[in-house]
Amino acid sequence: MGRITEAVKHLILINILLFIAPQFIPALGLQSLFALHFPESPEFGVWQFATHMFMHGGFSHILFNMYGLWAFGTPLEQMWGKNKFLFFYLSAGLGAGVIYTLVNYYQFNGVYEELIKIGLSSNEIQNILNTGSYNSQILEHISEANLSDFFATYHTPAVGASGAIYGILVAFGLSFPNSKLALIFLPVPIAAKYFIPAIILGDLFFGVTKYSIGNVAHFAHIGGALIGFIIAWYWKQNQFKRWN
Repeated sequence: MGRITEAVKHLILINILLFIAPQFIPALGLQSLFALHFPESPEFGVWQFATHMFMHGGFSHILFNMYGLWAFGTPLEQMWGKNKFLFFYLSAGLGAGVIYTLVNYYQFNGVYEELIKIGLSSNEIQNILNTGSYNSQILEHISEANLSDFFATYHTPAVGASGAIYGILVAFGLSFPNSKLALIFLPVPIAAKYFIPAIILGDLFFGVTKYSIGNVAHFAHIGGALIGFIIAWYWKQNQFKRWN
């Protein structure tokens, strides 16, 4: 790891500034403006695919992400150089936002079409999304859990650098597969080539089964990991070491 590299340092500073600013100047509305909203929401803006990765929901959220950026991003920037690393980081973060949104859109439209099939109009469905209230007879056709997810998808924005960090984790695992990672919850160090696939499979499991504890955007993690894998694998195959 060594000293902090230039791009990693600047990314951490930007994330910290955009974490602090909404706390002290809430009137600016930066959290809502820059978080990634569902495309059907009136608060959605296409720029949010890029800006959401610089916003965070709490201290532990930004702490773990910035630690991951420093710990795993530093050796990658040392190997690739600043420009290549920045391209990779932003691509993984953008890809995470796009894939997360596509999965949400697919799931949202599935419930929307079911509501149309049982006779609700688009205005009635929009009223459910606006108020969260609905006729209990709907539960004869659609589960309460699916309706709750339908409402939450519409209203809950995504924030955080986790997608980009997962891309970095995958690239680190490809580049340094035998590096041993010492983890608080494991008694012995574990090689990156085992640990990183394990946490991605865990995200896939929790994303598909919805057994997740807390509000975690598992498919954003998977999206960032996927884009990170594609880019890092391509660069490794072509031995393209540095951009100047």
